[in-house]
Amino acid sequence: MIDVIIVPALSDNYIYILTDKESGVTACVDPCVSELVLKTLELNNLKLDFILNTHHHHDHVGGNLELKKKTNCKILGANIDRKRIPEIDITIKNGETFKLGSSIFKVHETPGHTIGHIIYHFFEDKILFCGDTLFSFGCGRIFEGTQEQMLESLKLIKSFPNETLVYCGHEYTESNLEFAISLTPNDQVLSSKLREIKKLRNRGNPSVPSKLEIEKKINPFFKVNDKKFKEDTGLIGEELENFKKIRKMKDEF
Repeated sequence: MIDVIIVPALSDNYIYILTDKESGVTACVDPCVSELVLKTLELNNLKLDFILNTHHHHDHVGGNLELKKKTNCKILGANIDRKRIPEIDITIKNGETFKLGSSIFKVHETPGHTIGHIIYHFFEDKILFCGDTLFSFGCGRIFEGTQEQMLESLKLIKSFPNETLVYCGHEYTESNLEFAISLTPNDQVLSSKLREIKKLRNRGNPSVPSKLEIEKKINPFFKVNDKKFKEDTGLIGEELENFKKIRKMKDEF
């Protein structure tokens, strides 16, 4: 089993420090900066063994070089992004598994936000680190990939067990819920969830992790082919057409 420490960074990033409880092997997911990671490691008496990068954007790899220099850790990332992730040591491909001590995760390619985006699924622990593919009640912008790729990536994540805890790359939950409410303003579940998240954030607490079961129920990007959602929003197209429409609406929201 793994223990997860959430480290807020920059204006809205999340870095995650993972420790396999049995072995003490420790990894860091998407370190945008090094200082906060080093401080957290010291406070918890941990030694960094691996960095797990989901994609090449600077706000996810910015701490790589300094952390590797200070800790001699190994950097793991997508094979397709081996030339874009600083100081990468271990490349991994779609469907491959890797052990963090006694904890095992599977890597899935989820292009859309970027071409080489991957996610880390600790399937035994039912924990997912999804970078900028899925956000709490939203999804990532499409910068390098296609709308079709992003939709398929989200459908892959949607196939994971309901109990999966979702750790995403940014704190966008409030704005994502506000957008979802703009689509279906009479949805009391969304309004209740927004009040809950606002209370969390006002206390300075992160809104992550989110539970995949809840995402499936109220994340609009998971519902583009849902009959009731289409009726409530007036969407009349097929799944991909609806996805493209609400992704464009979110970009302009």
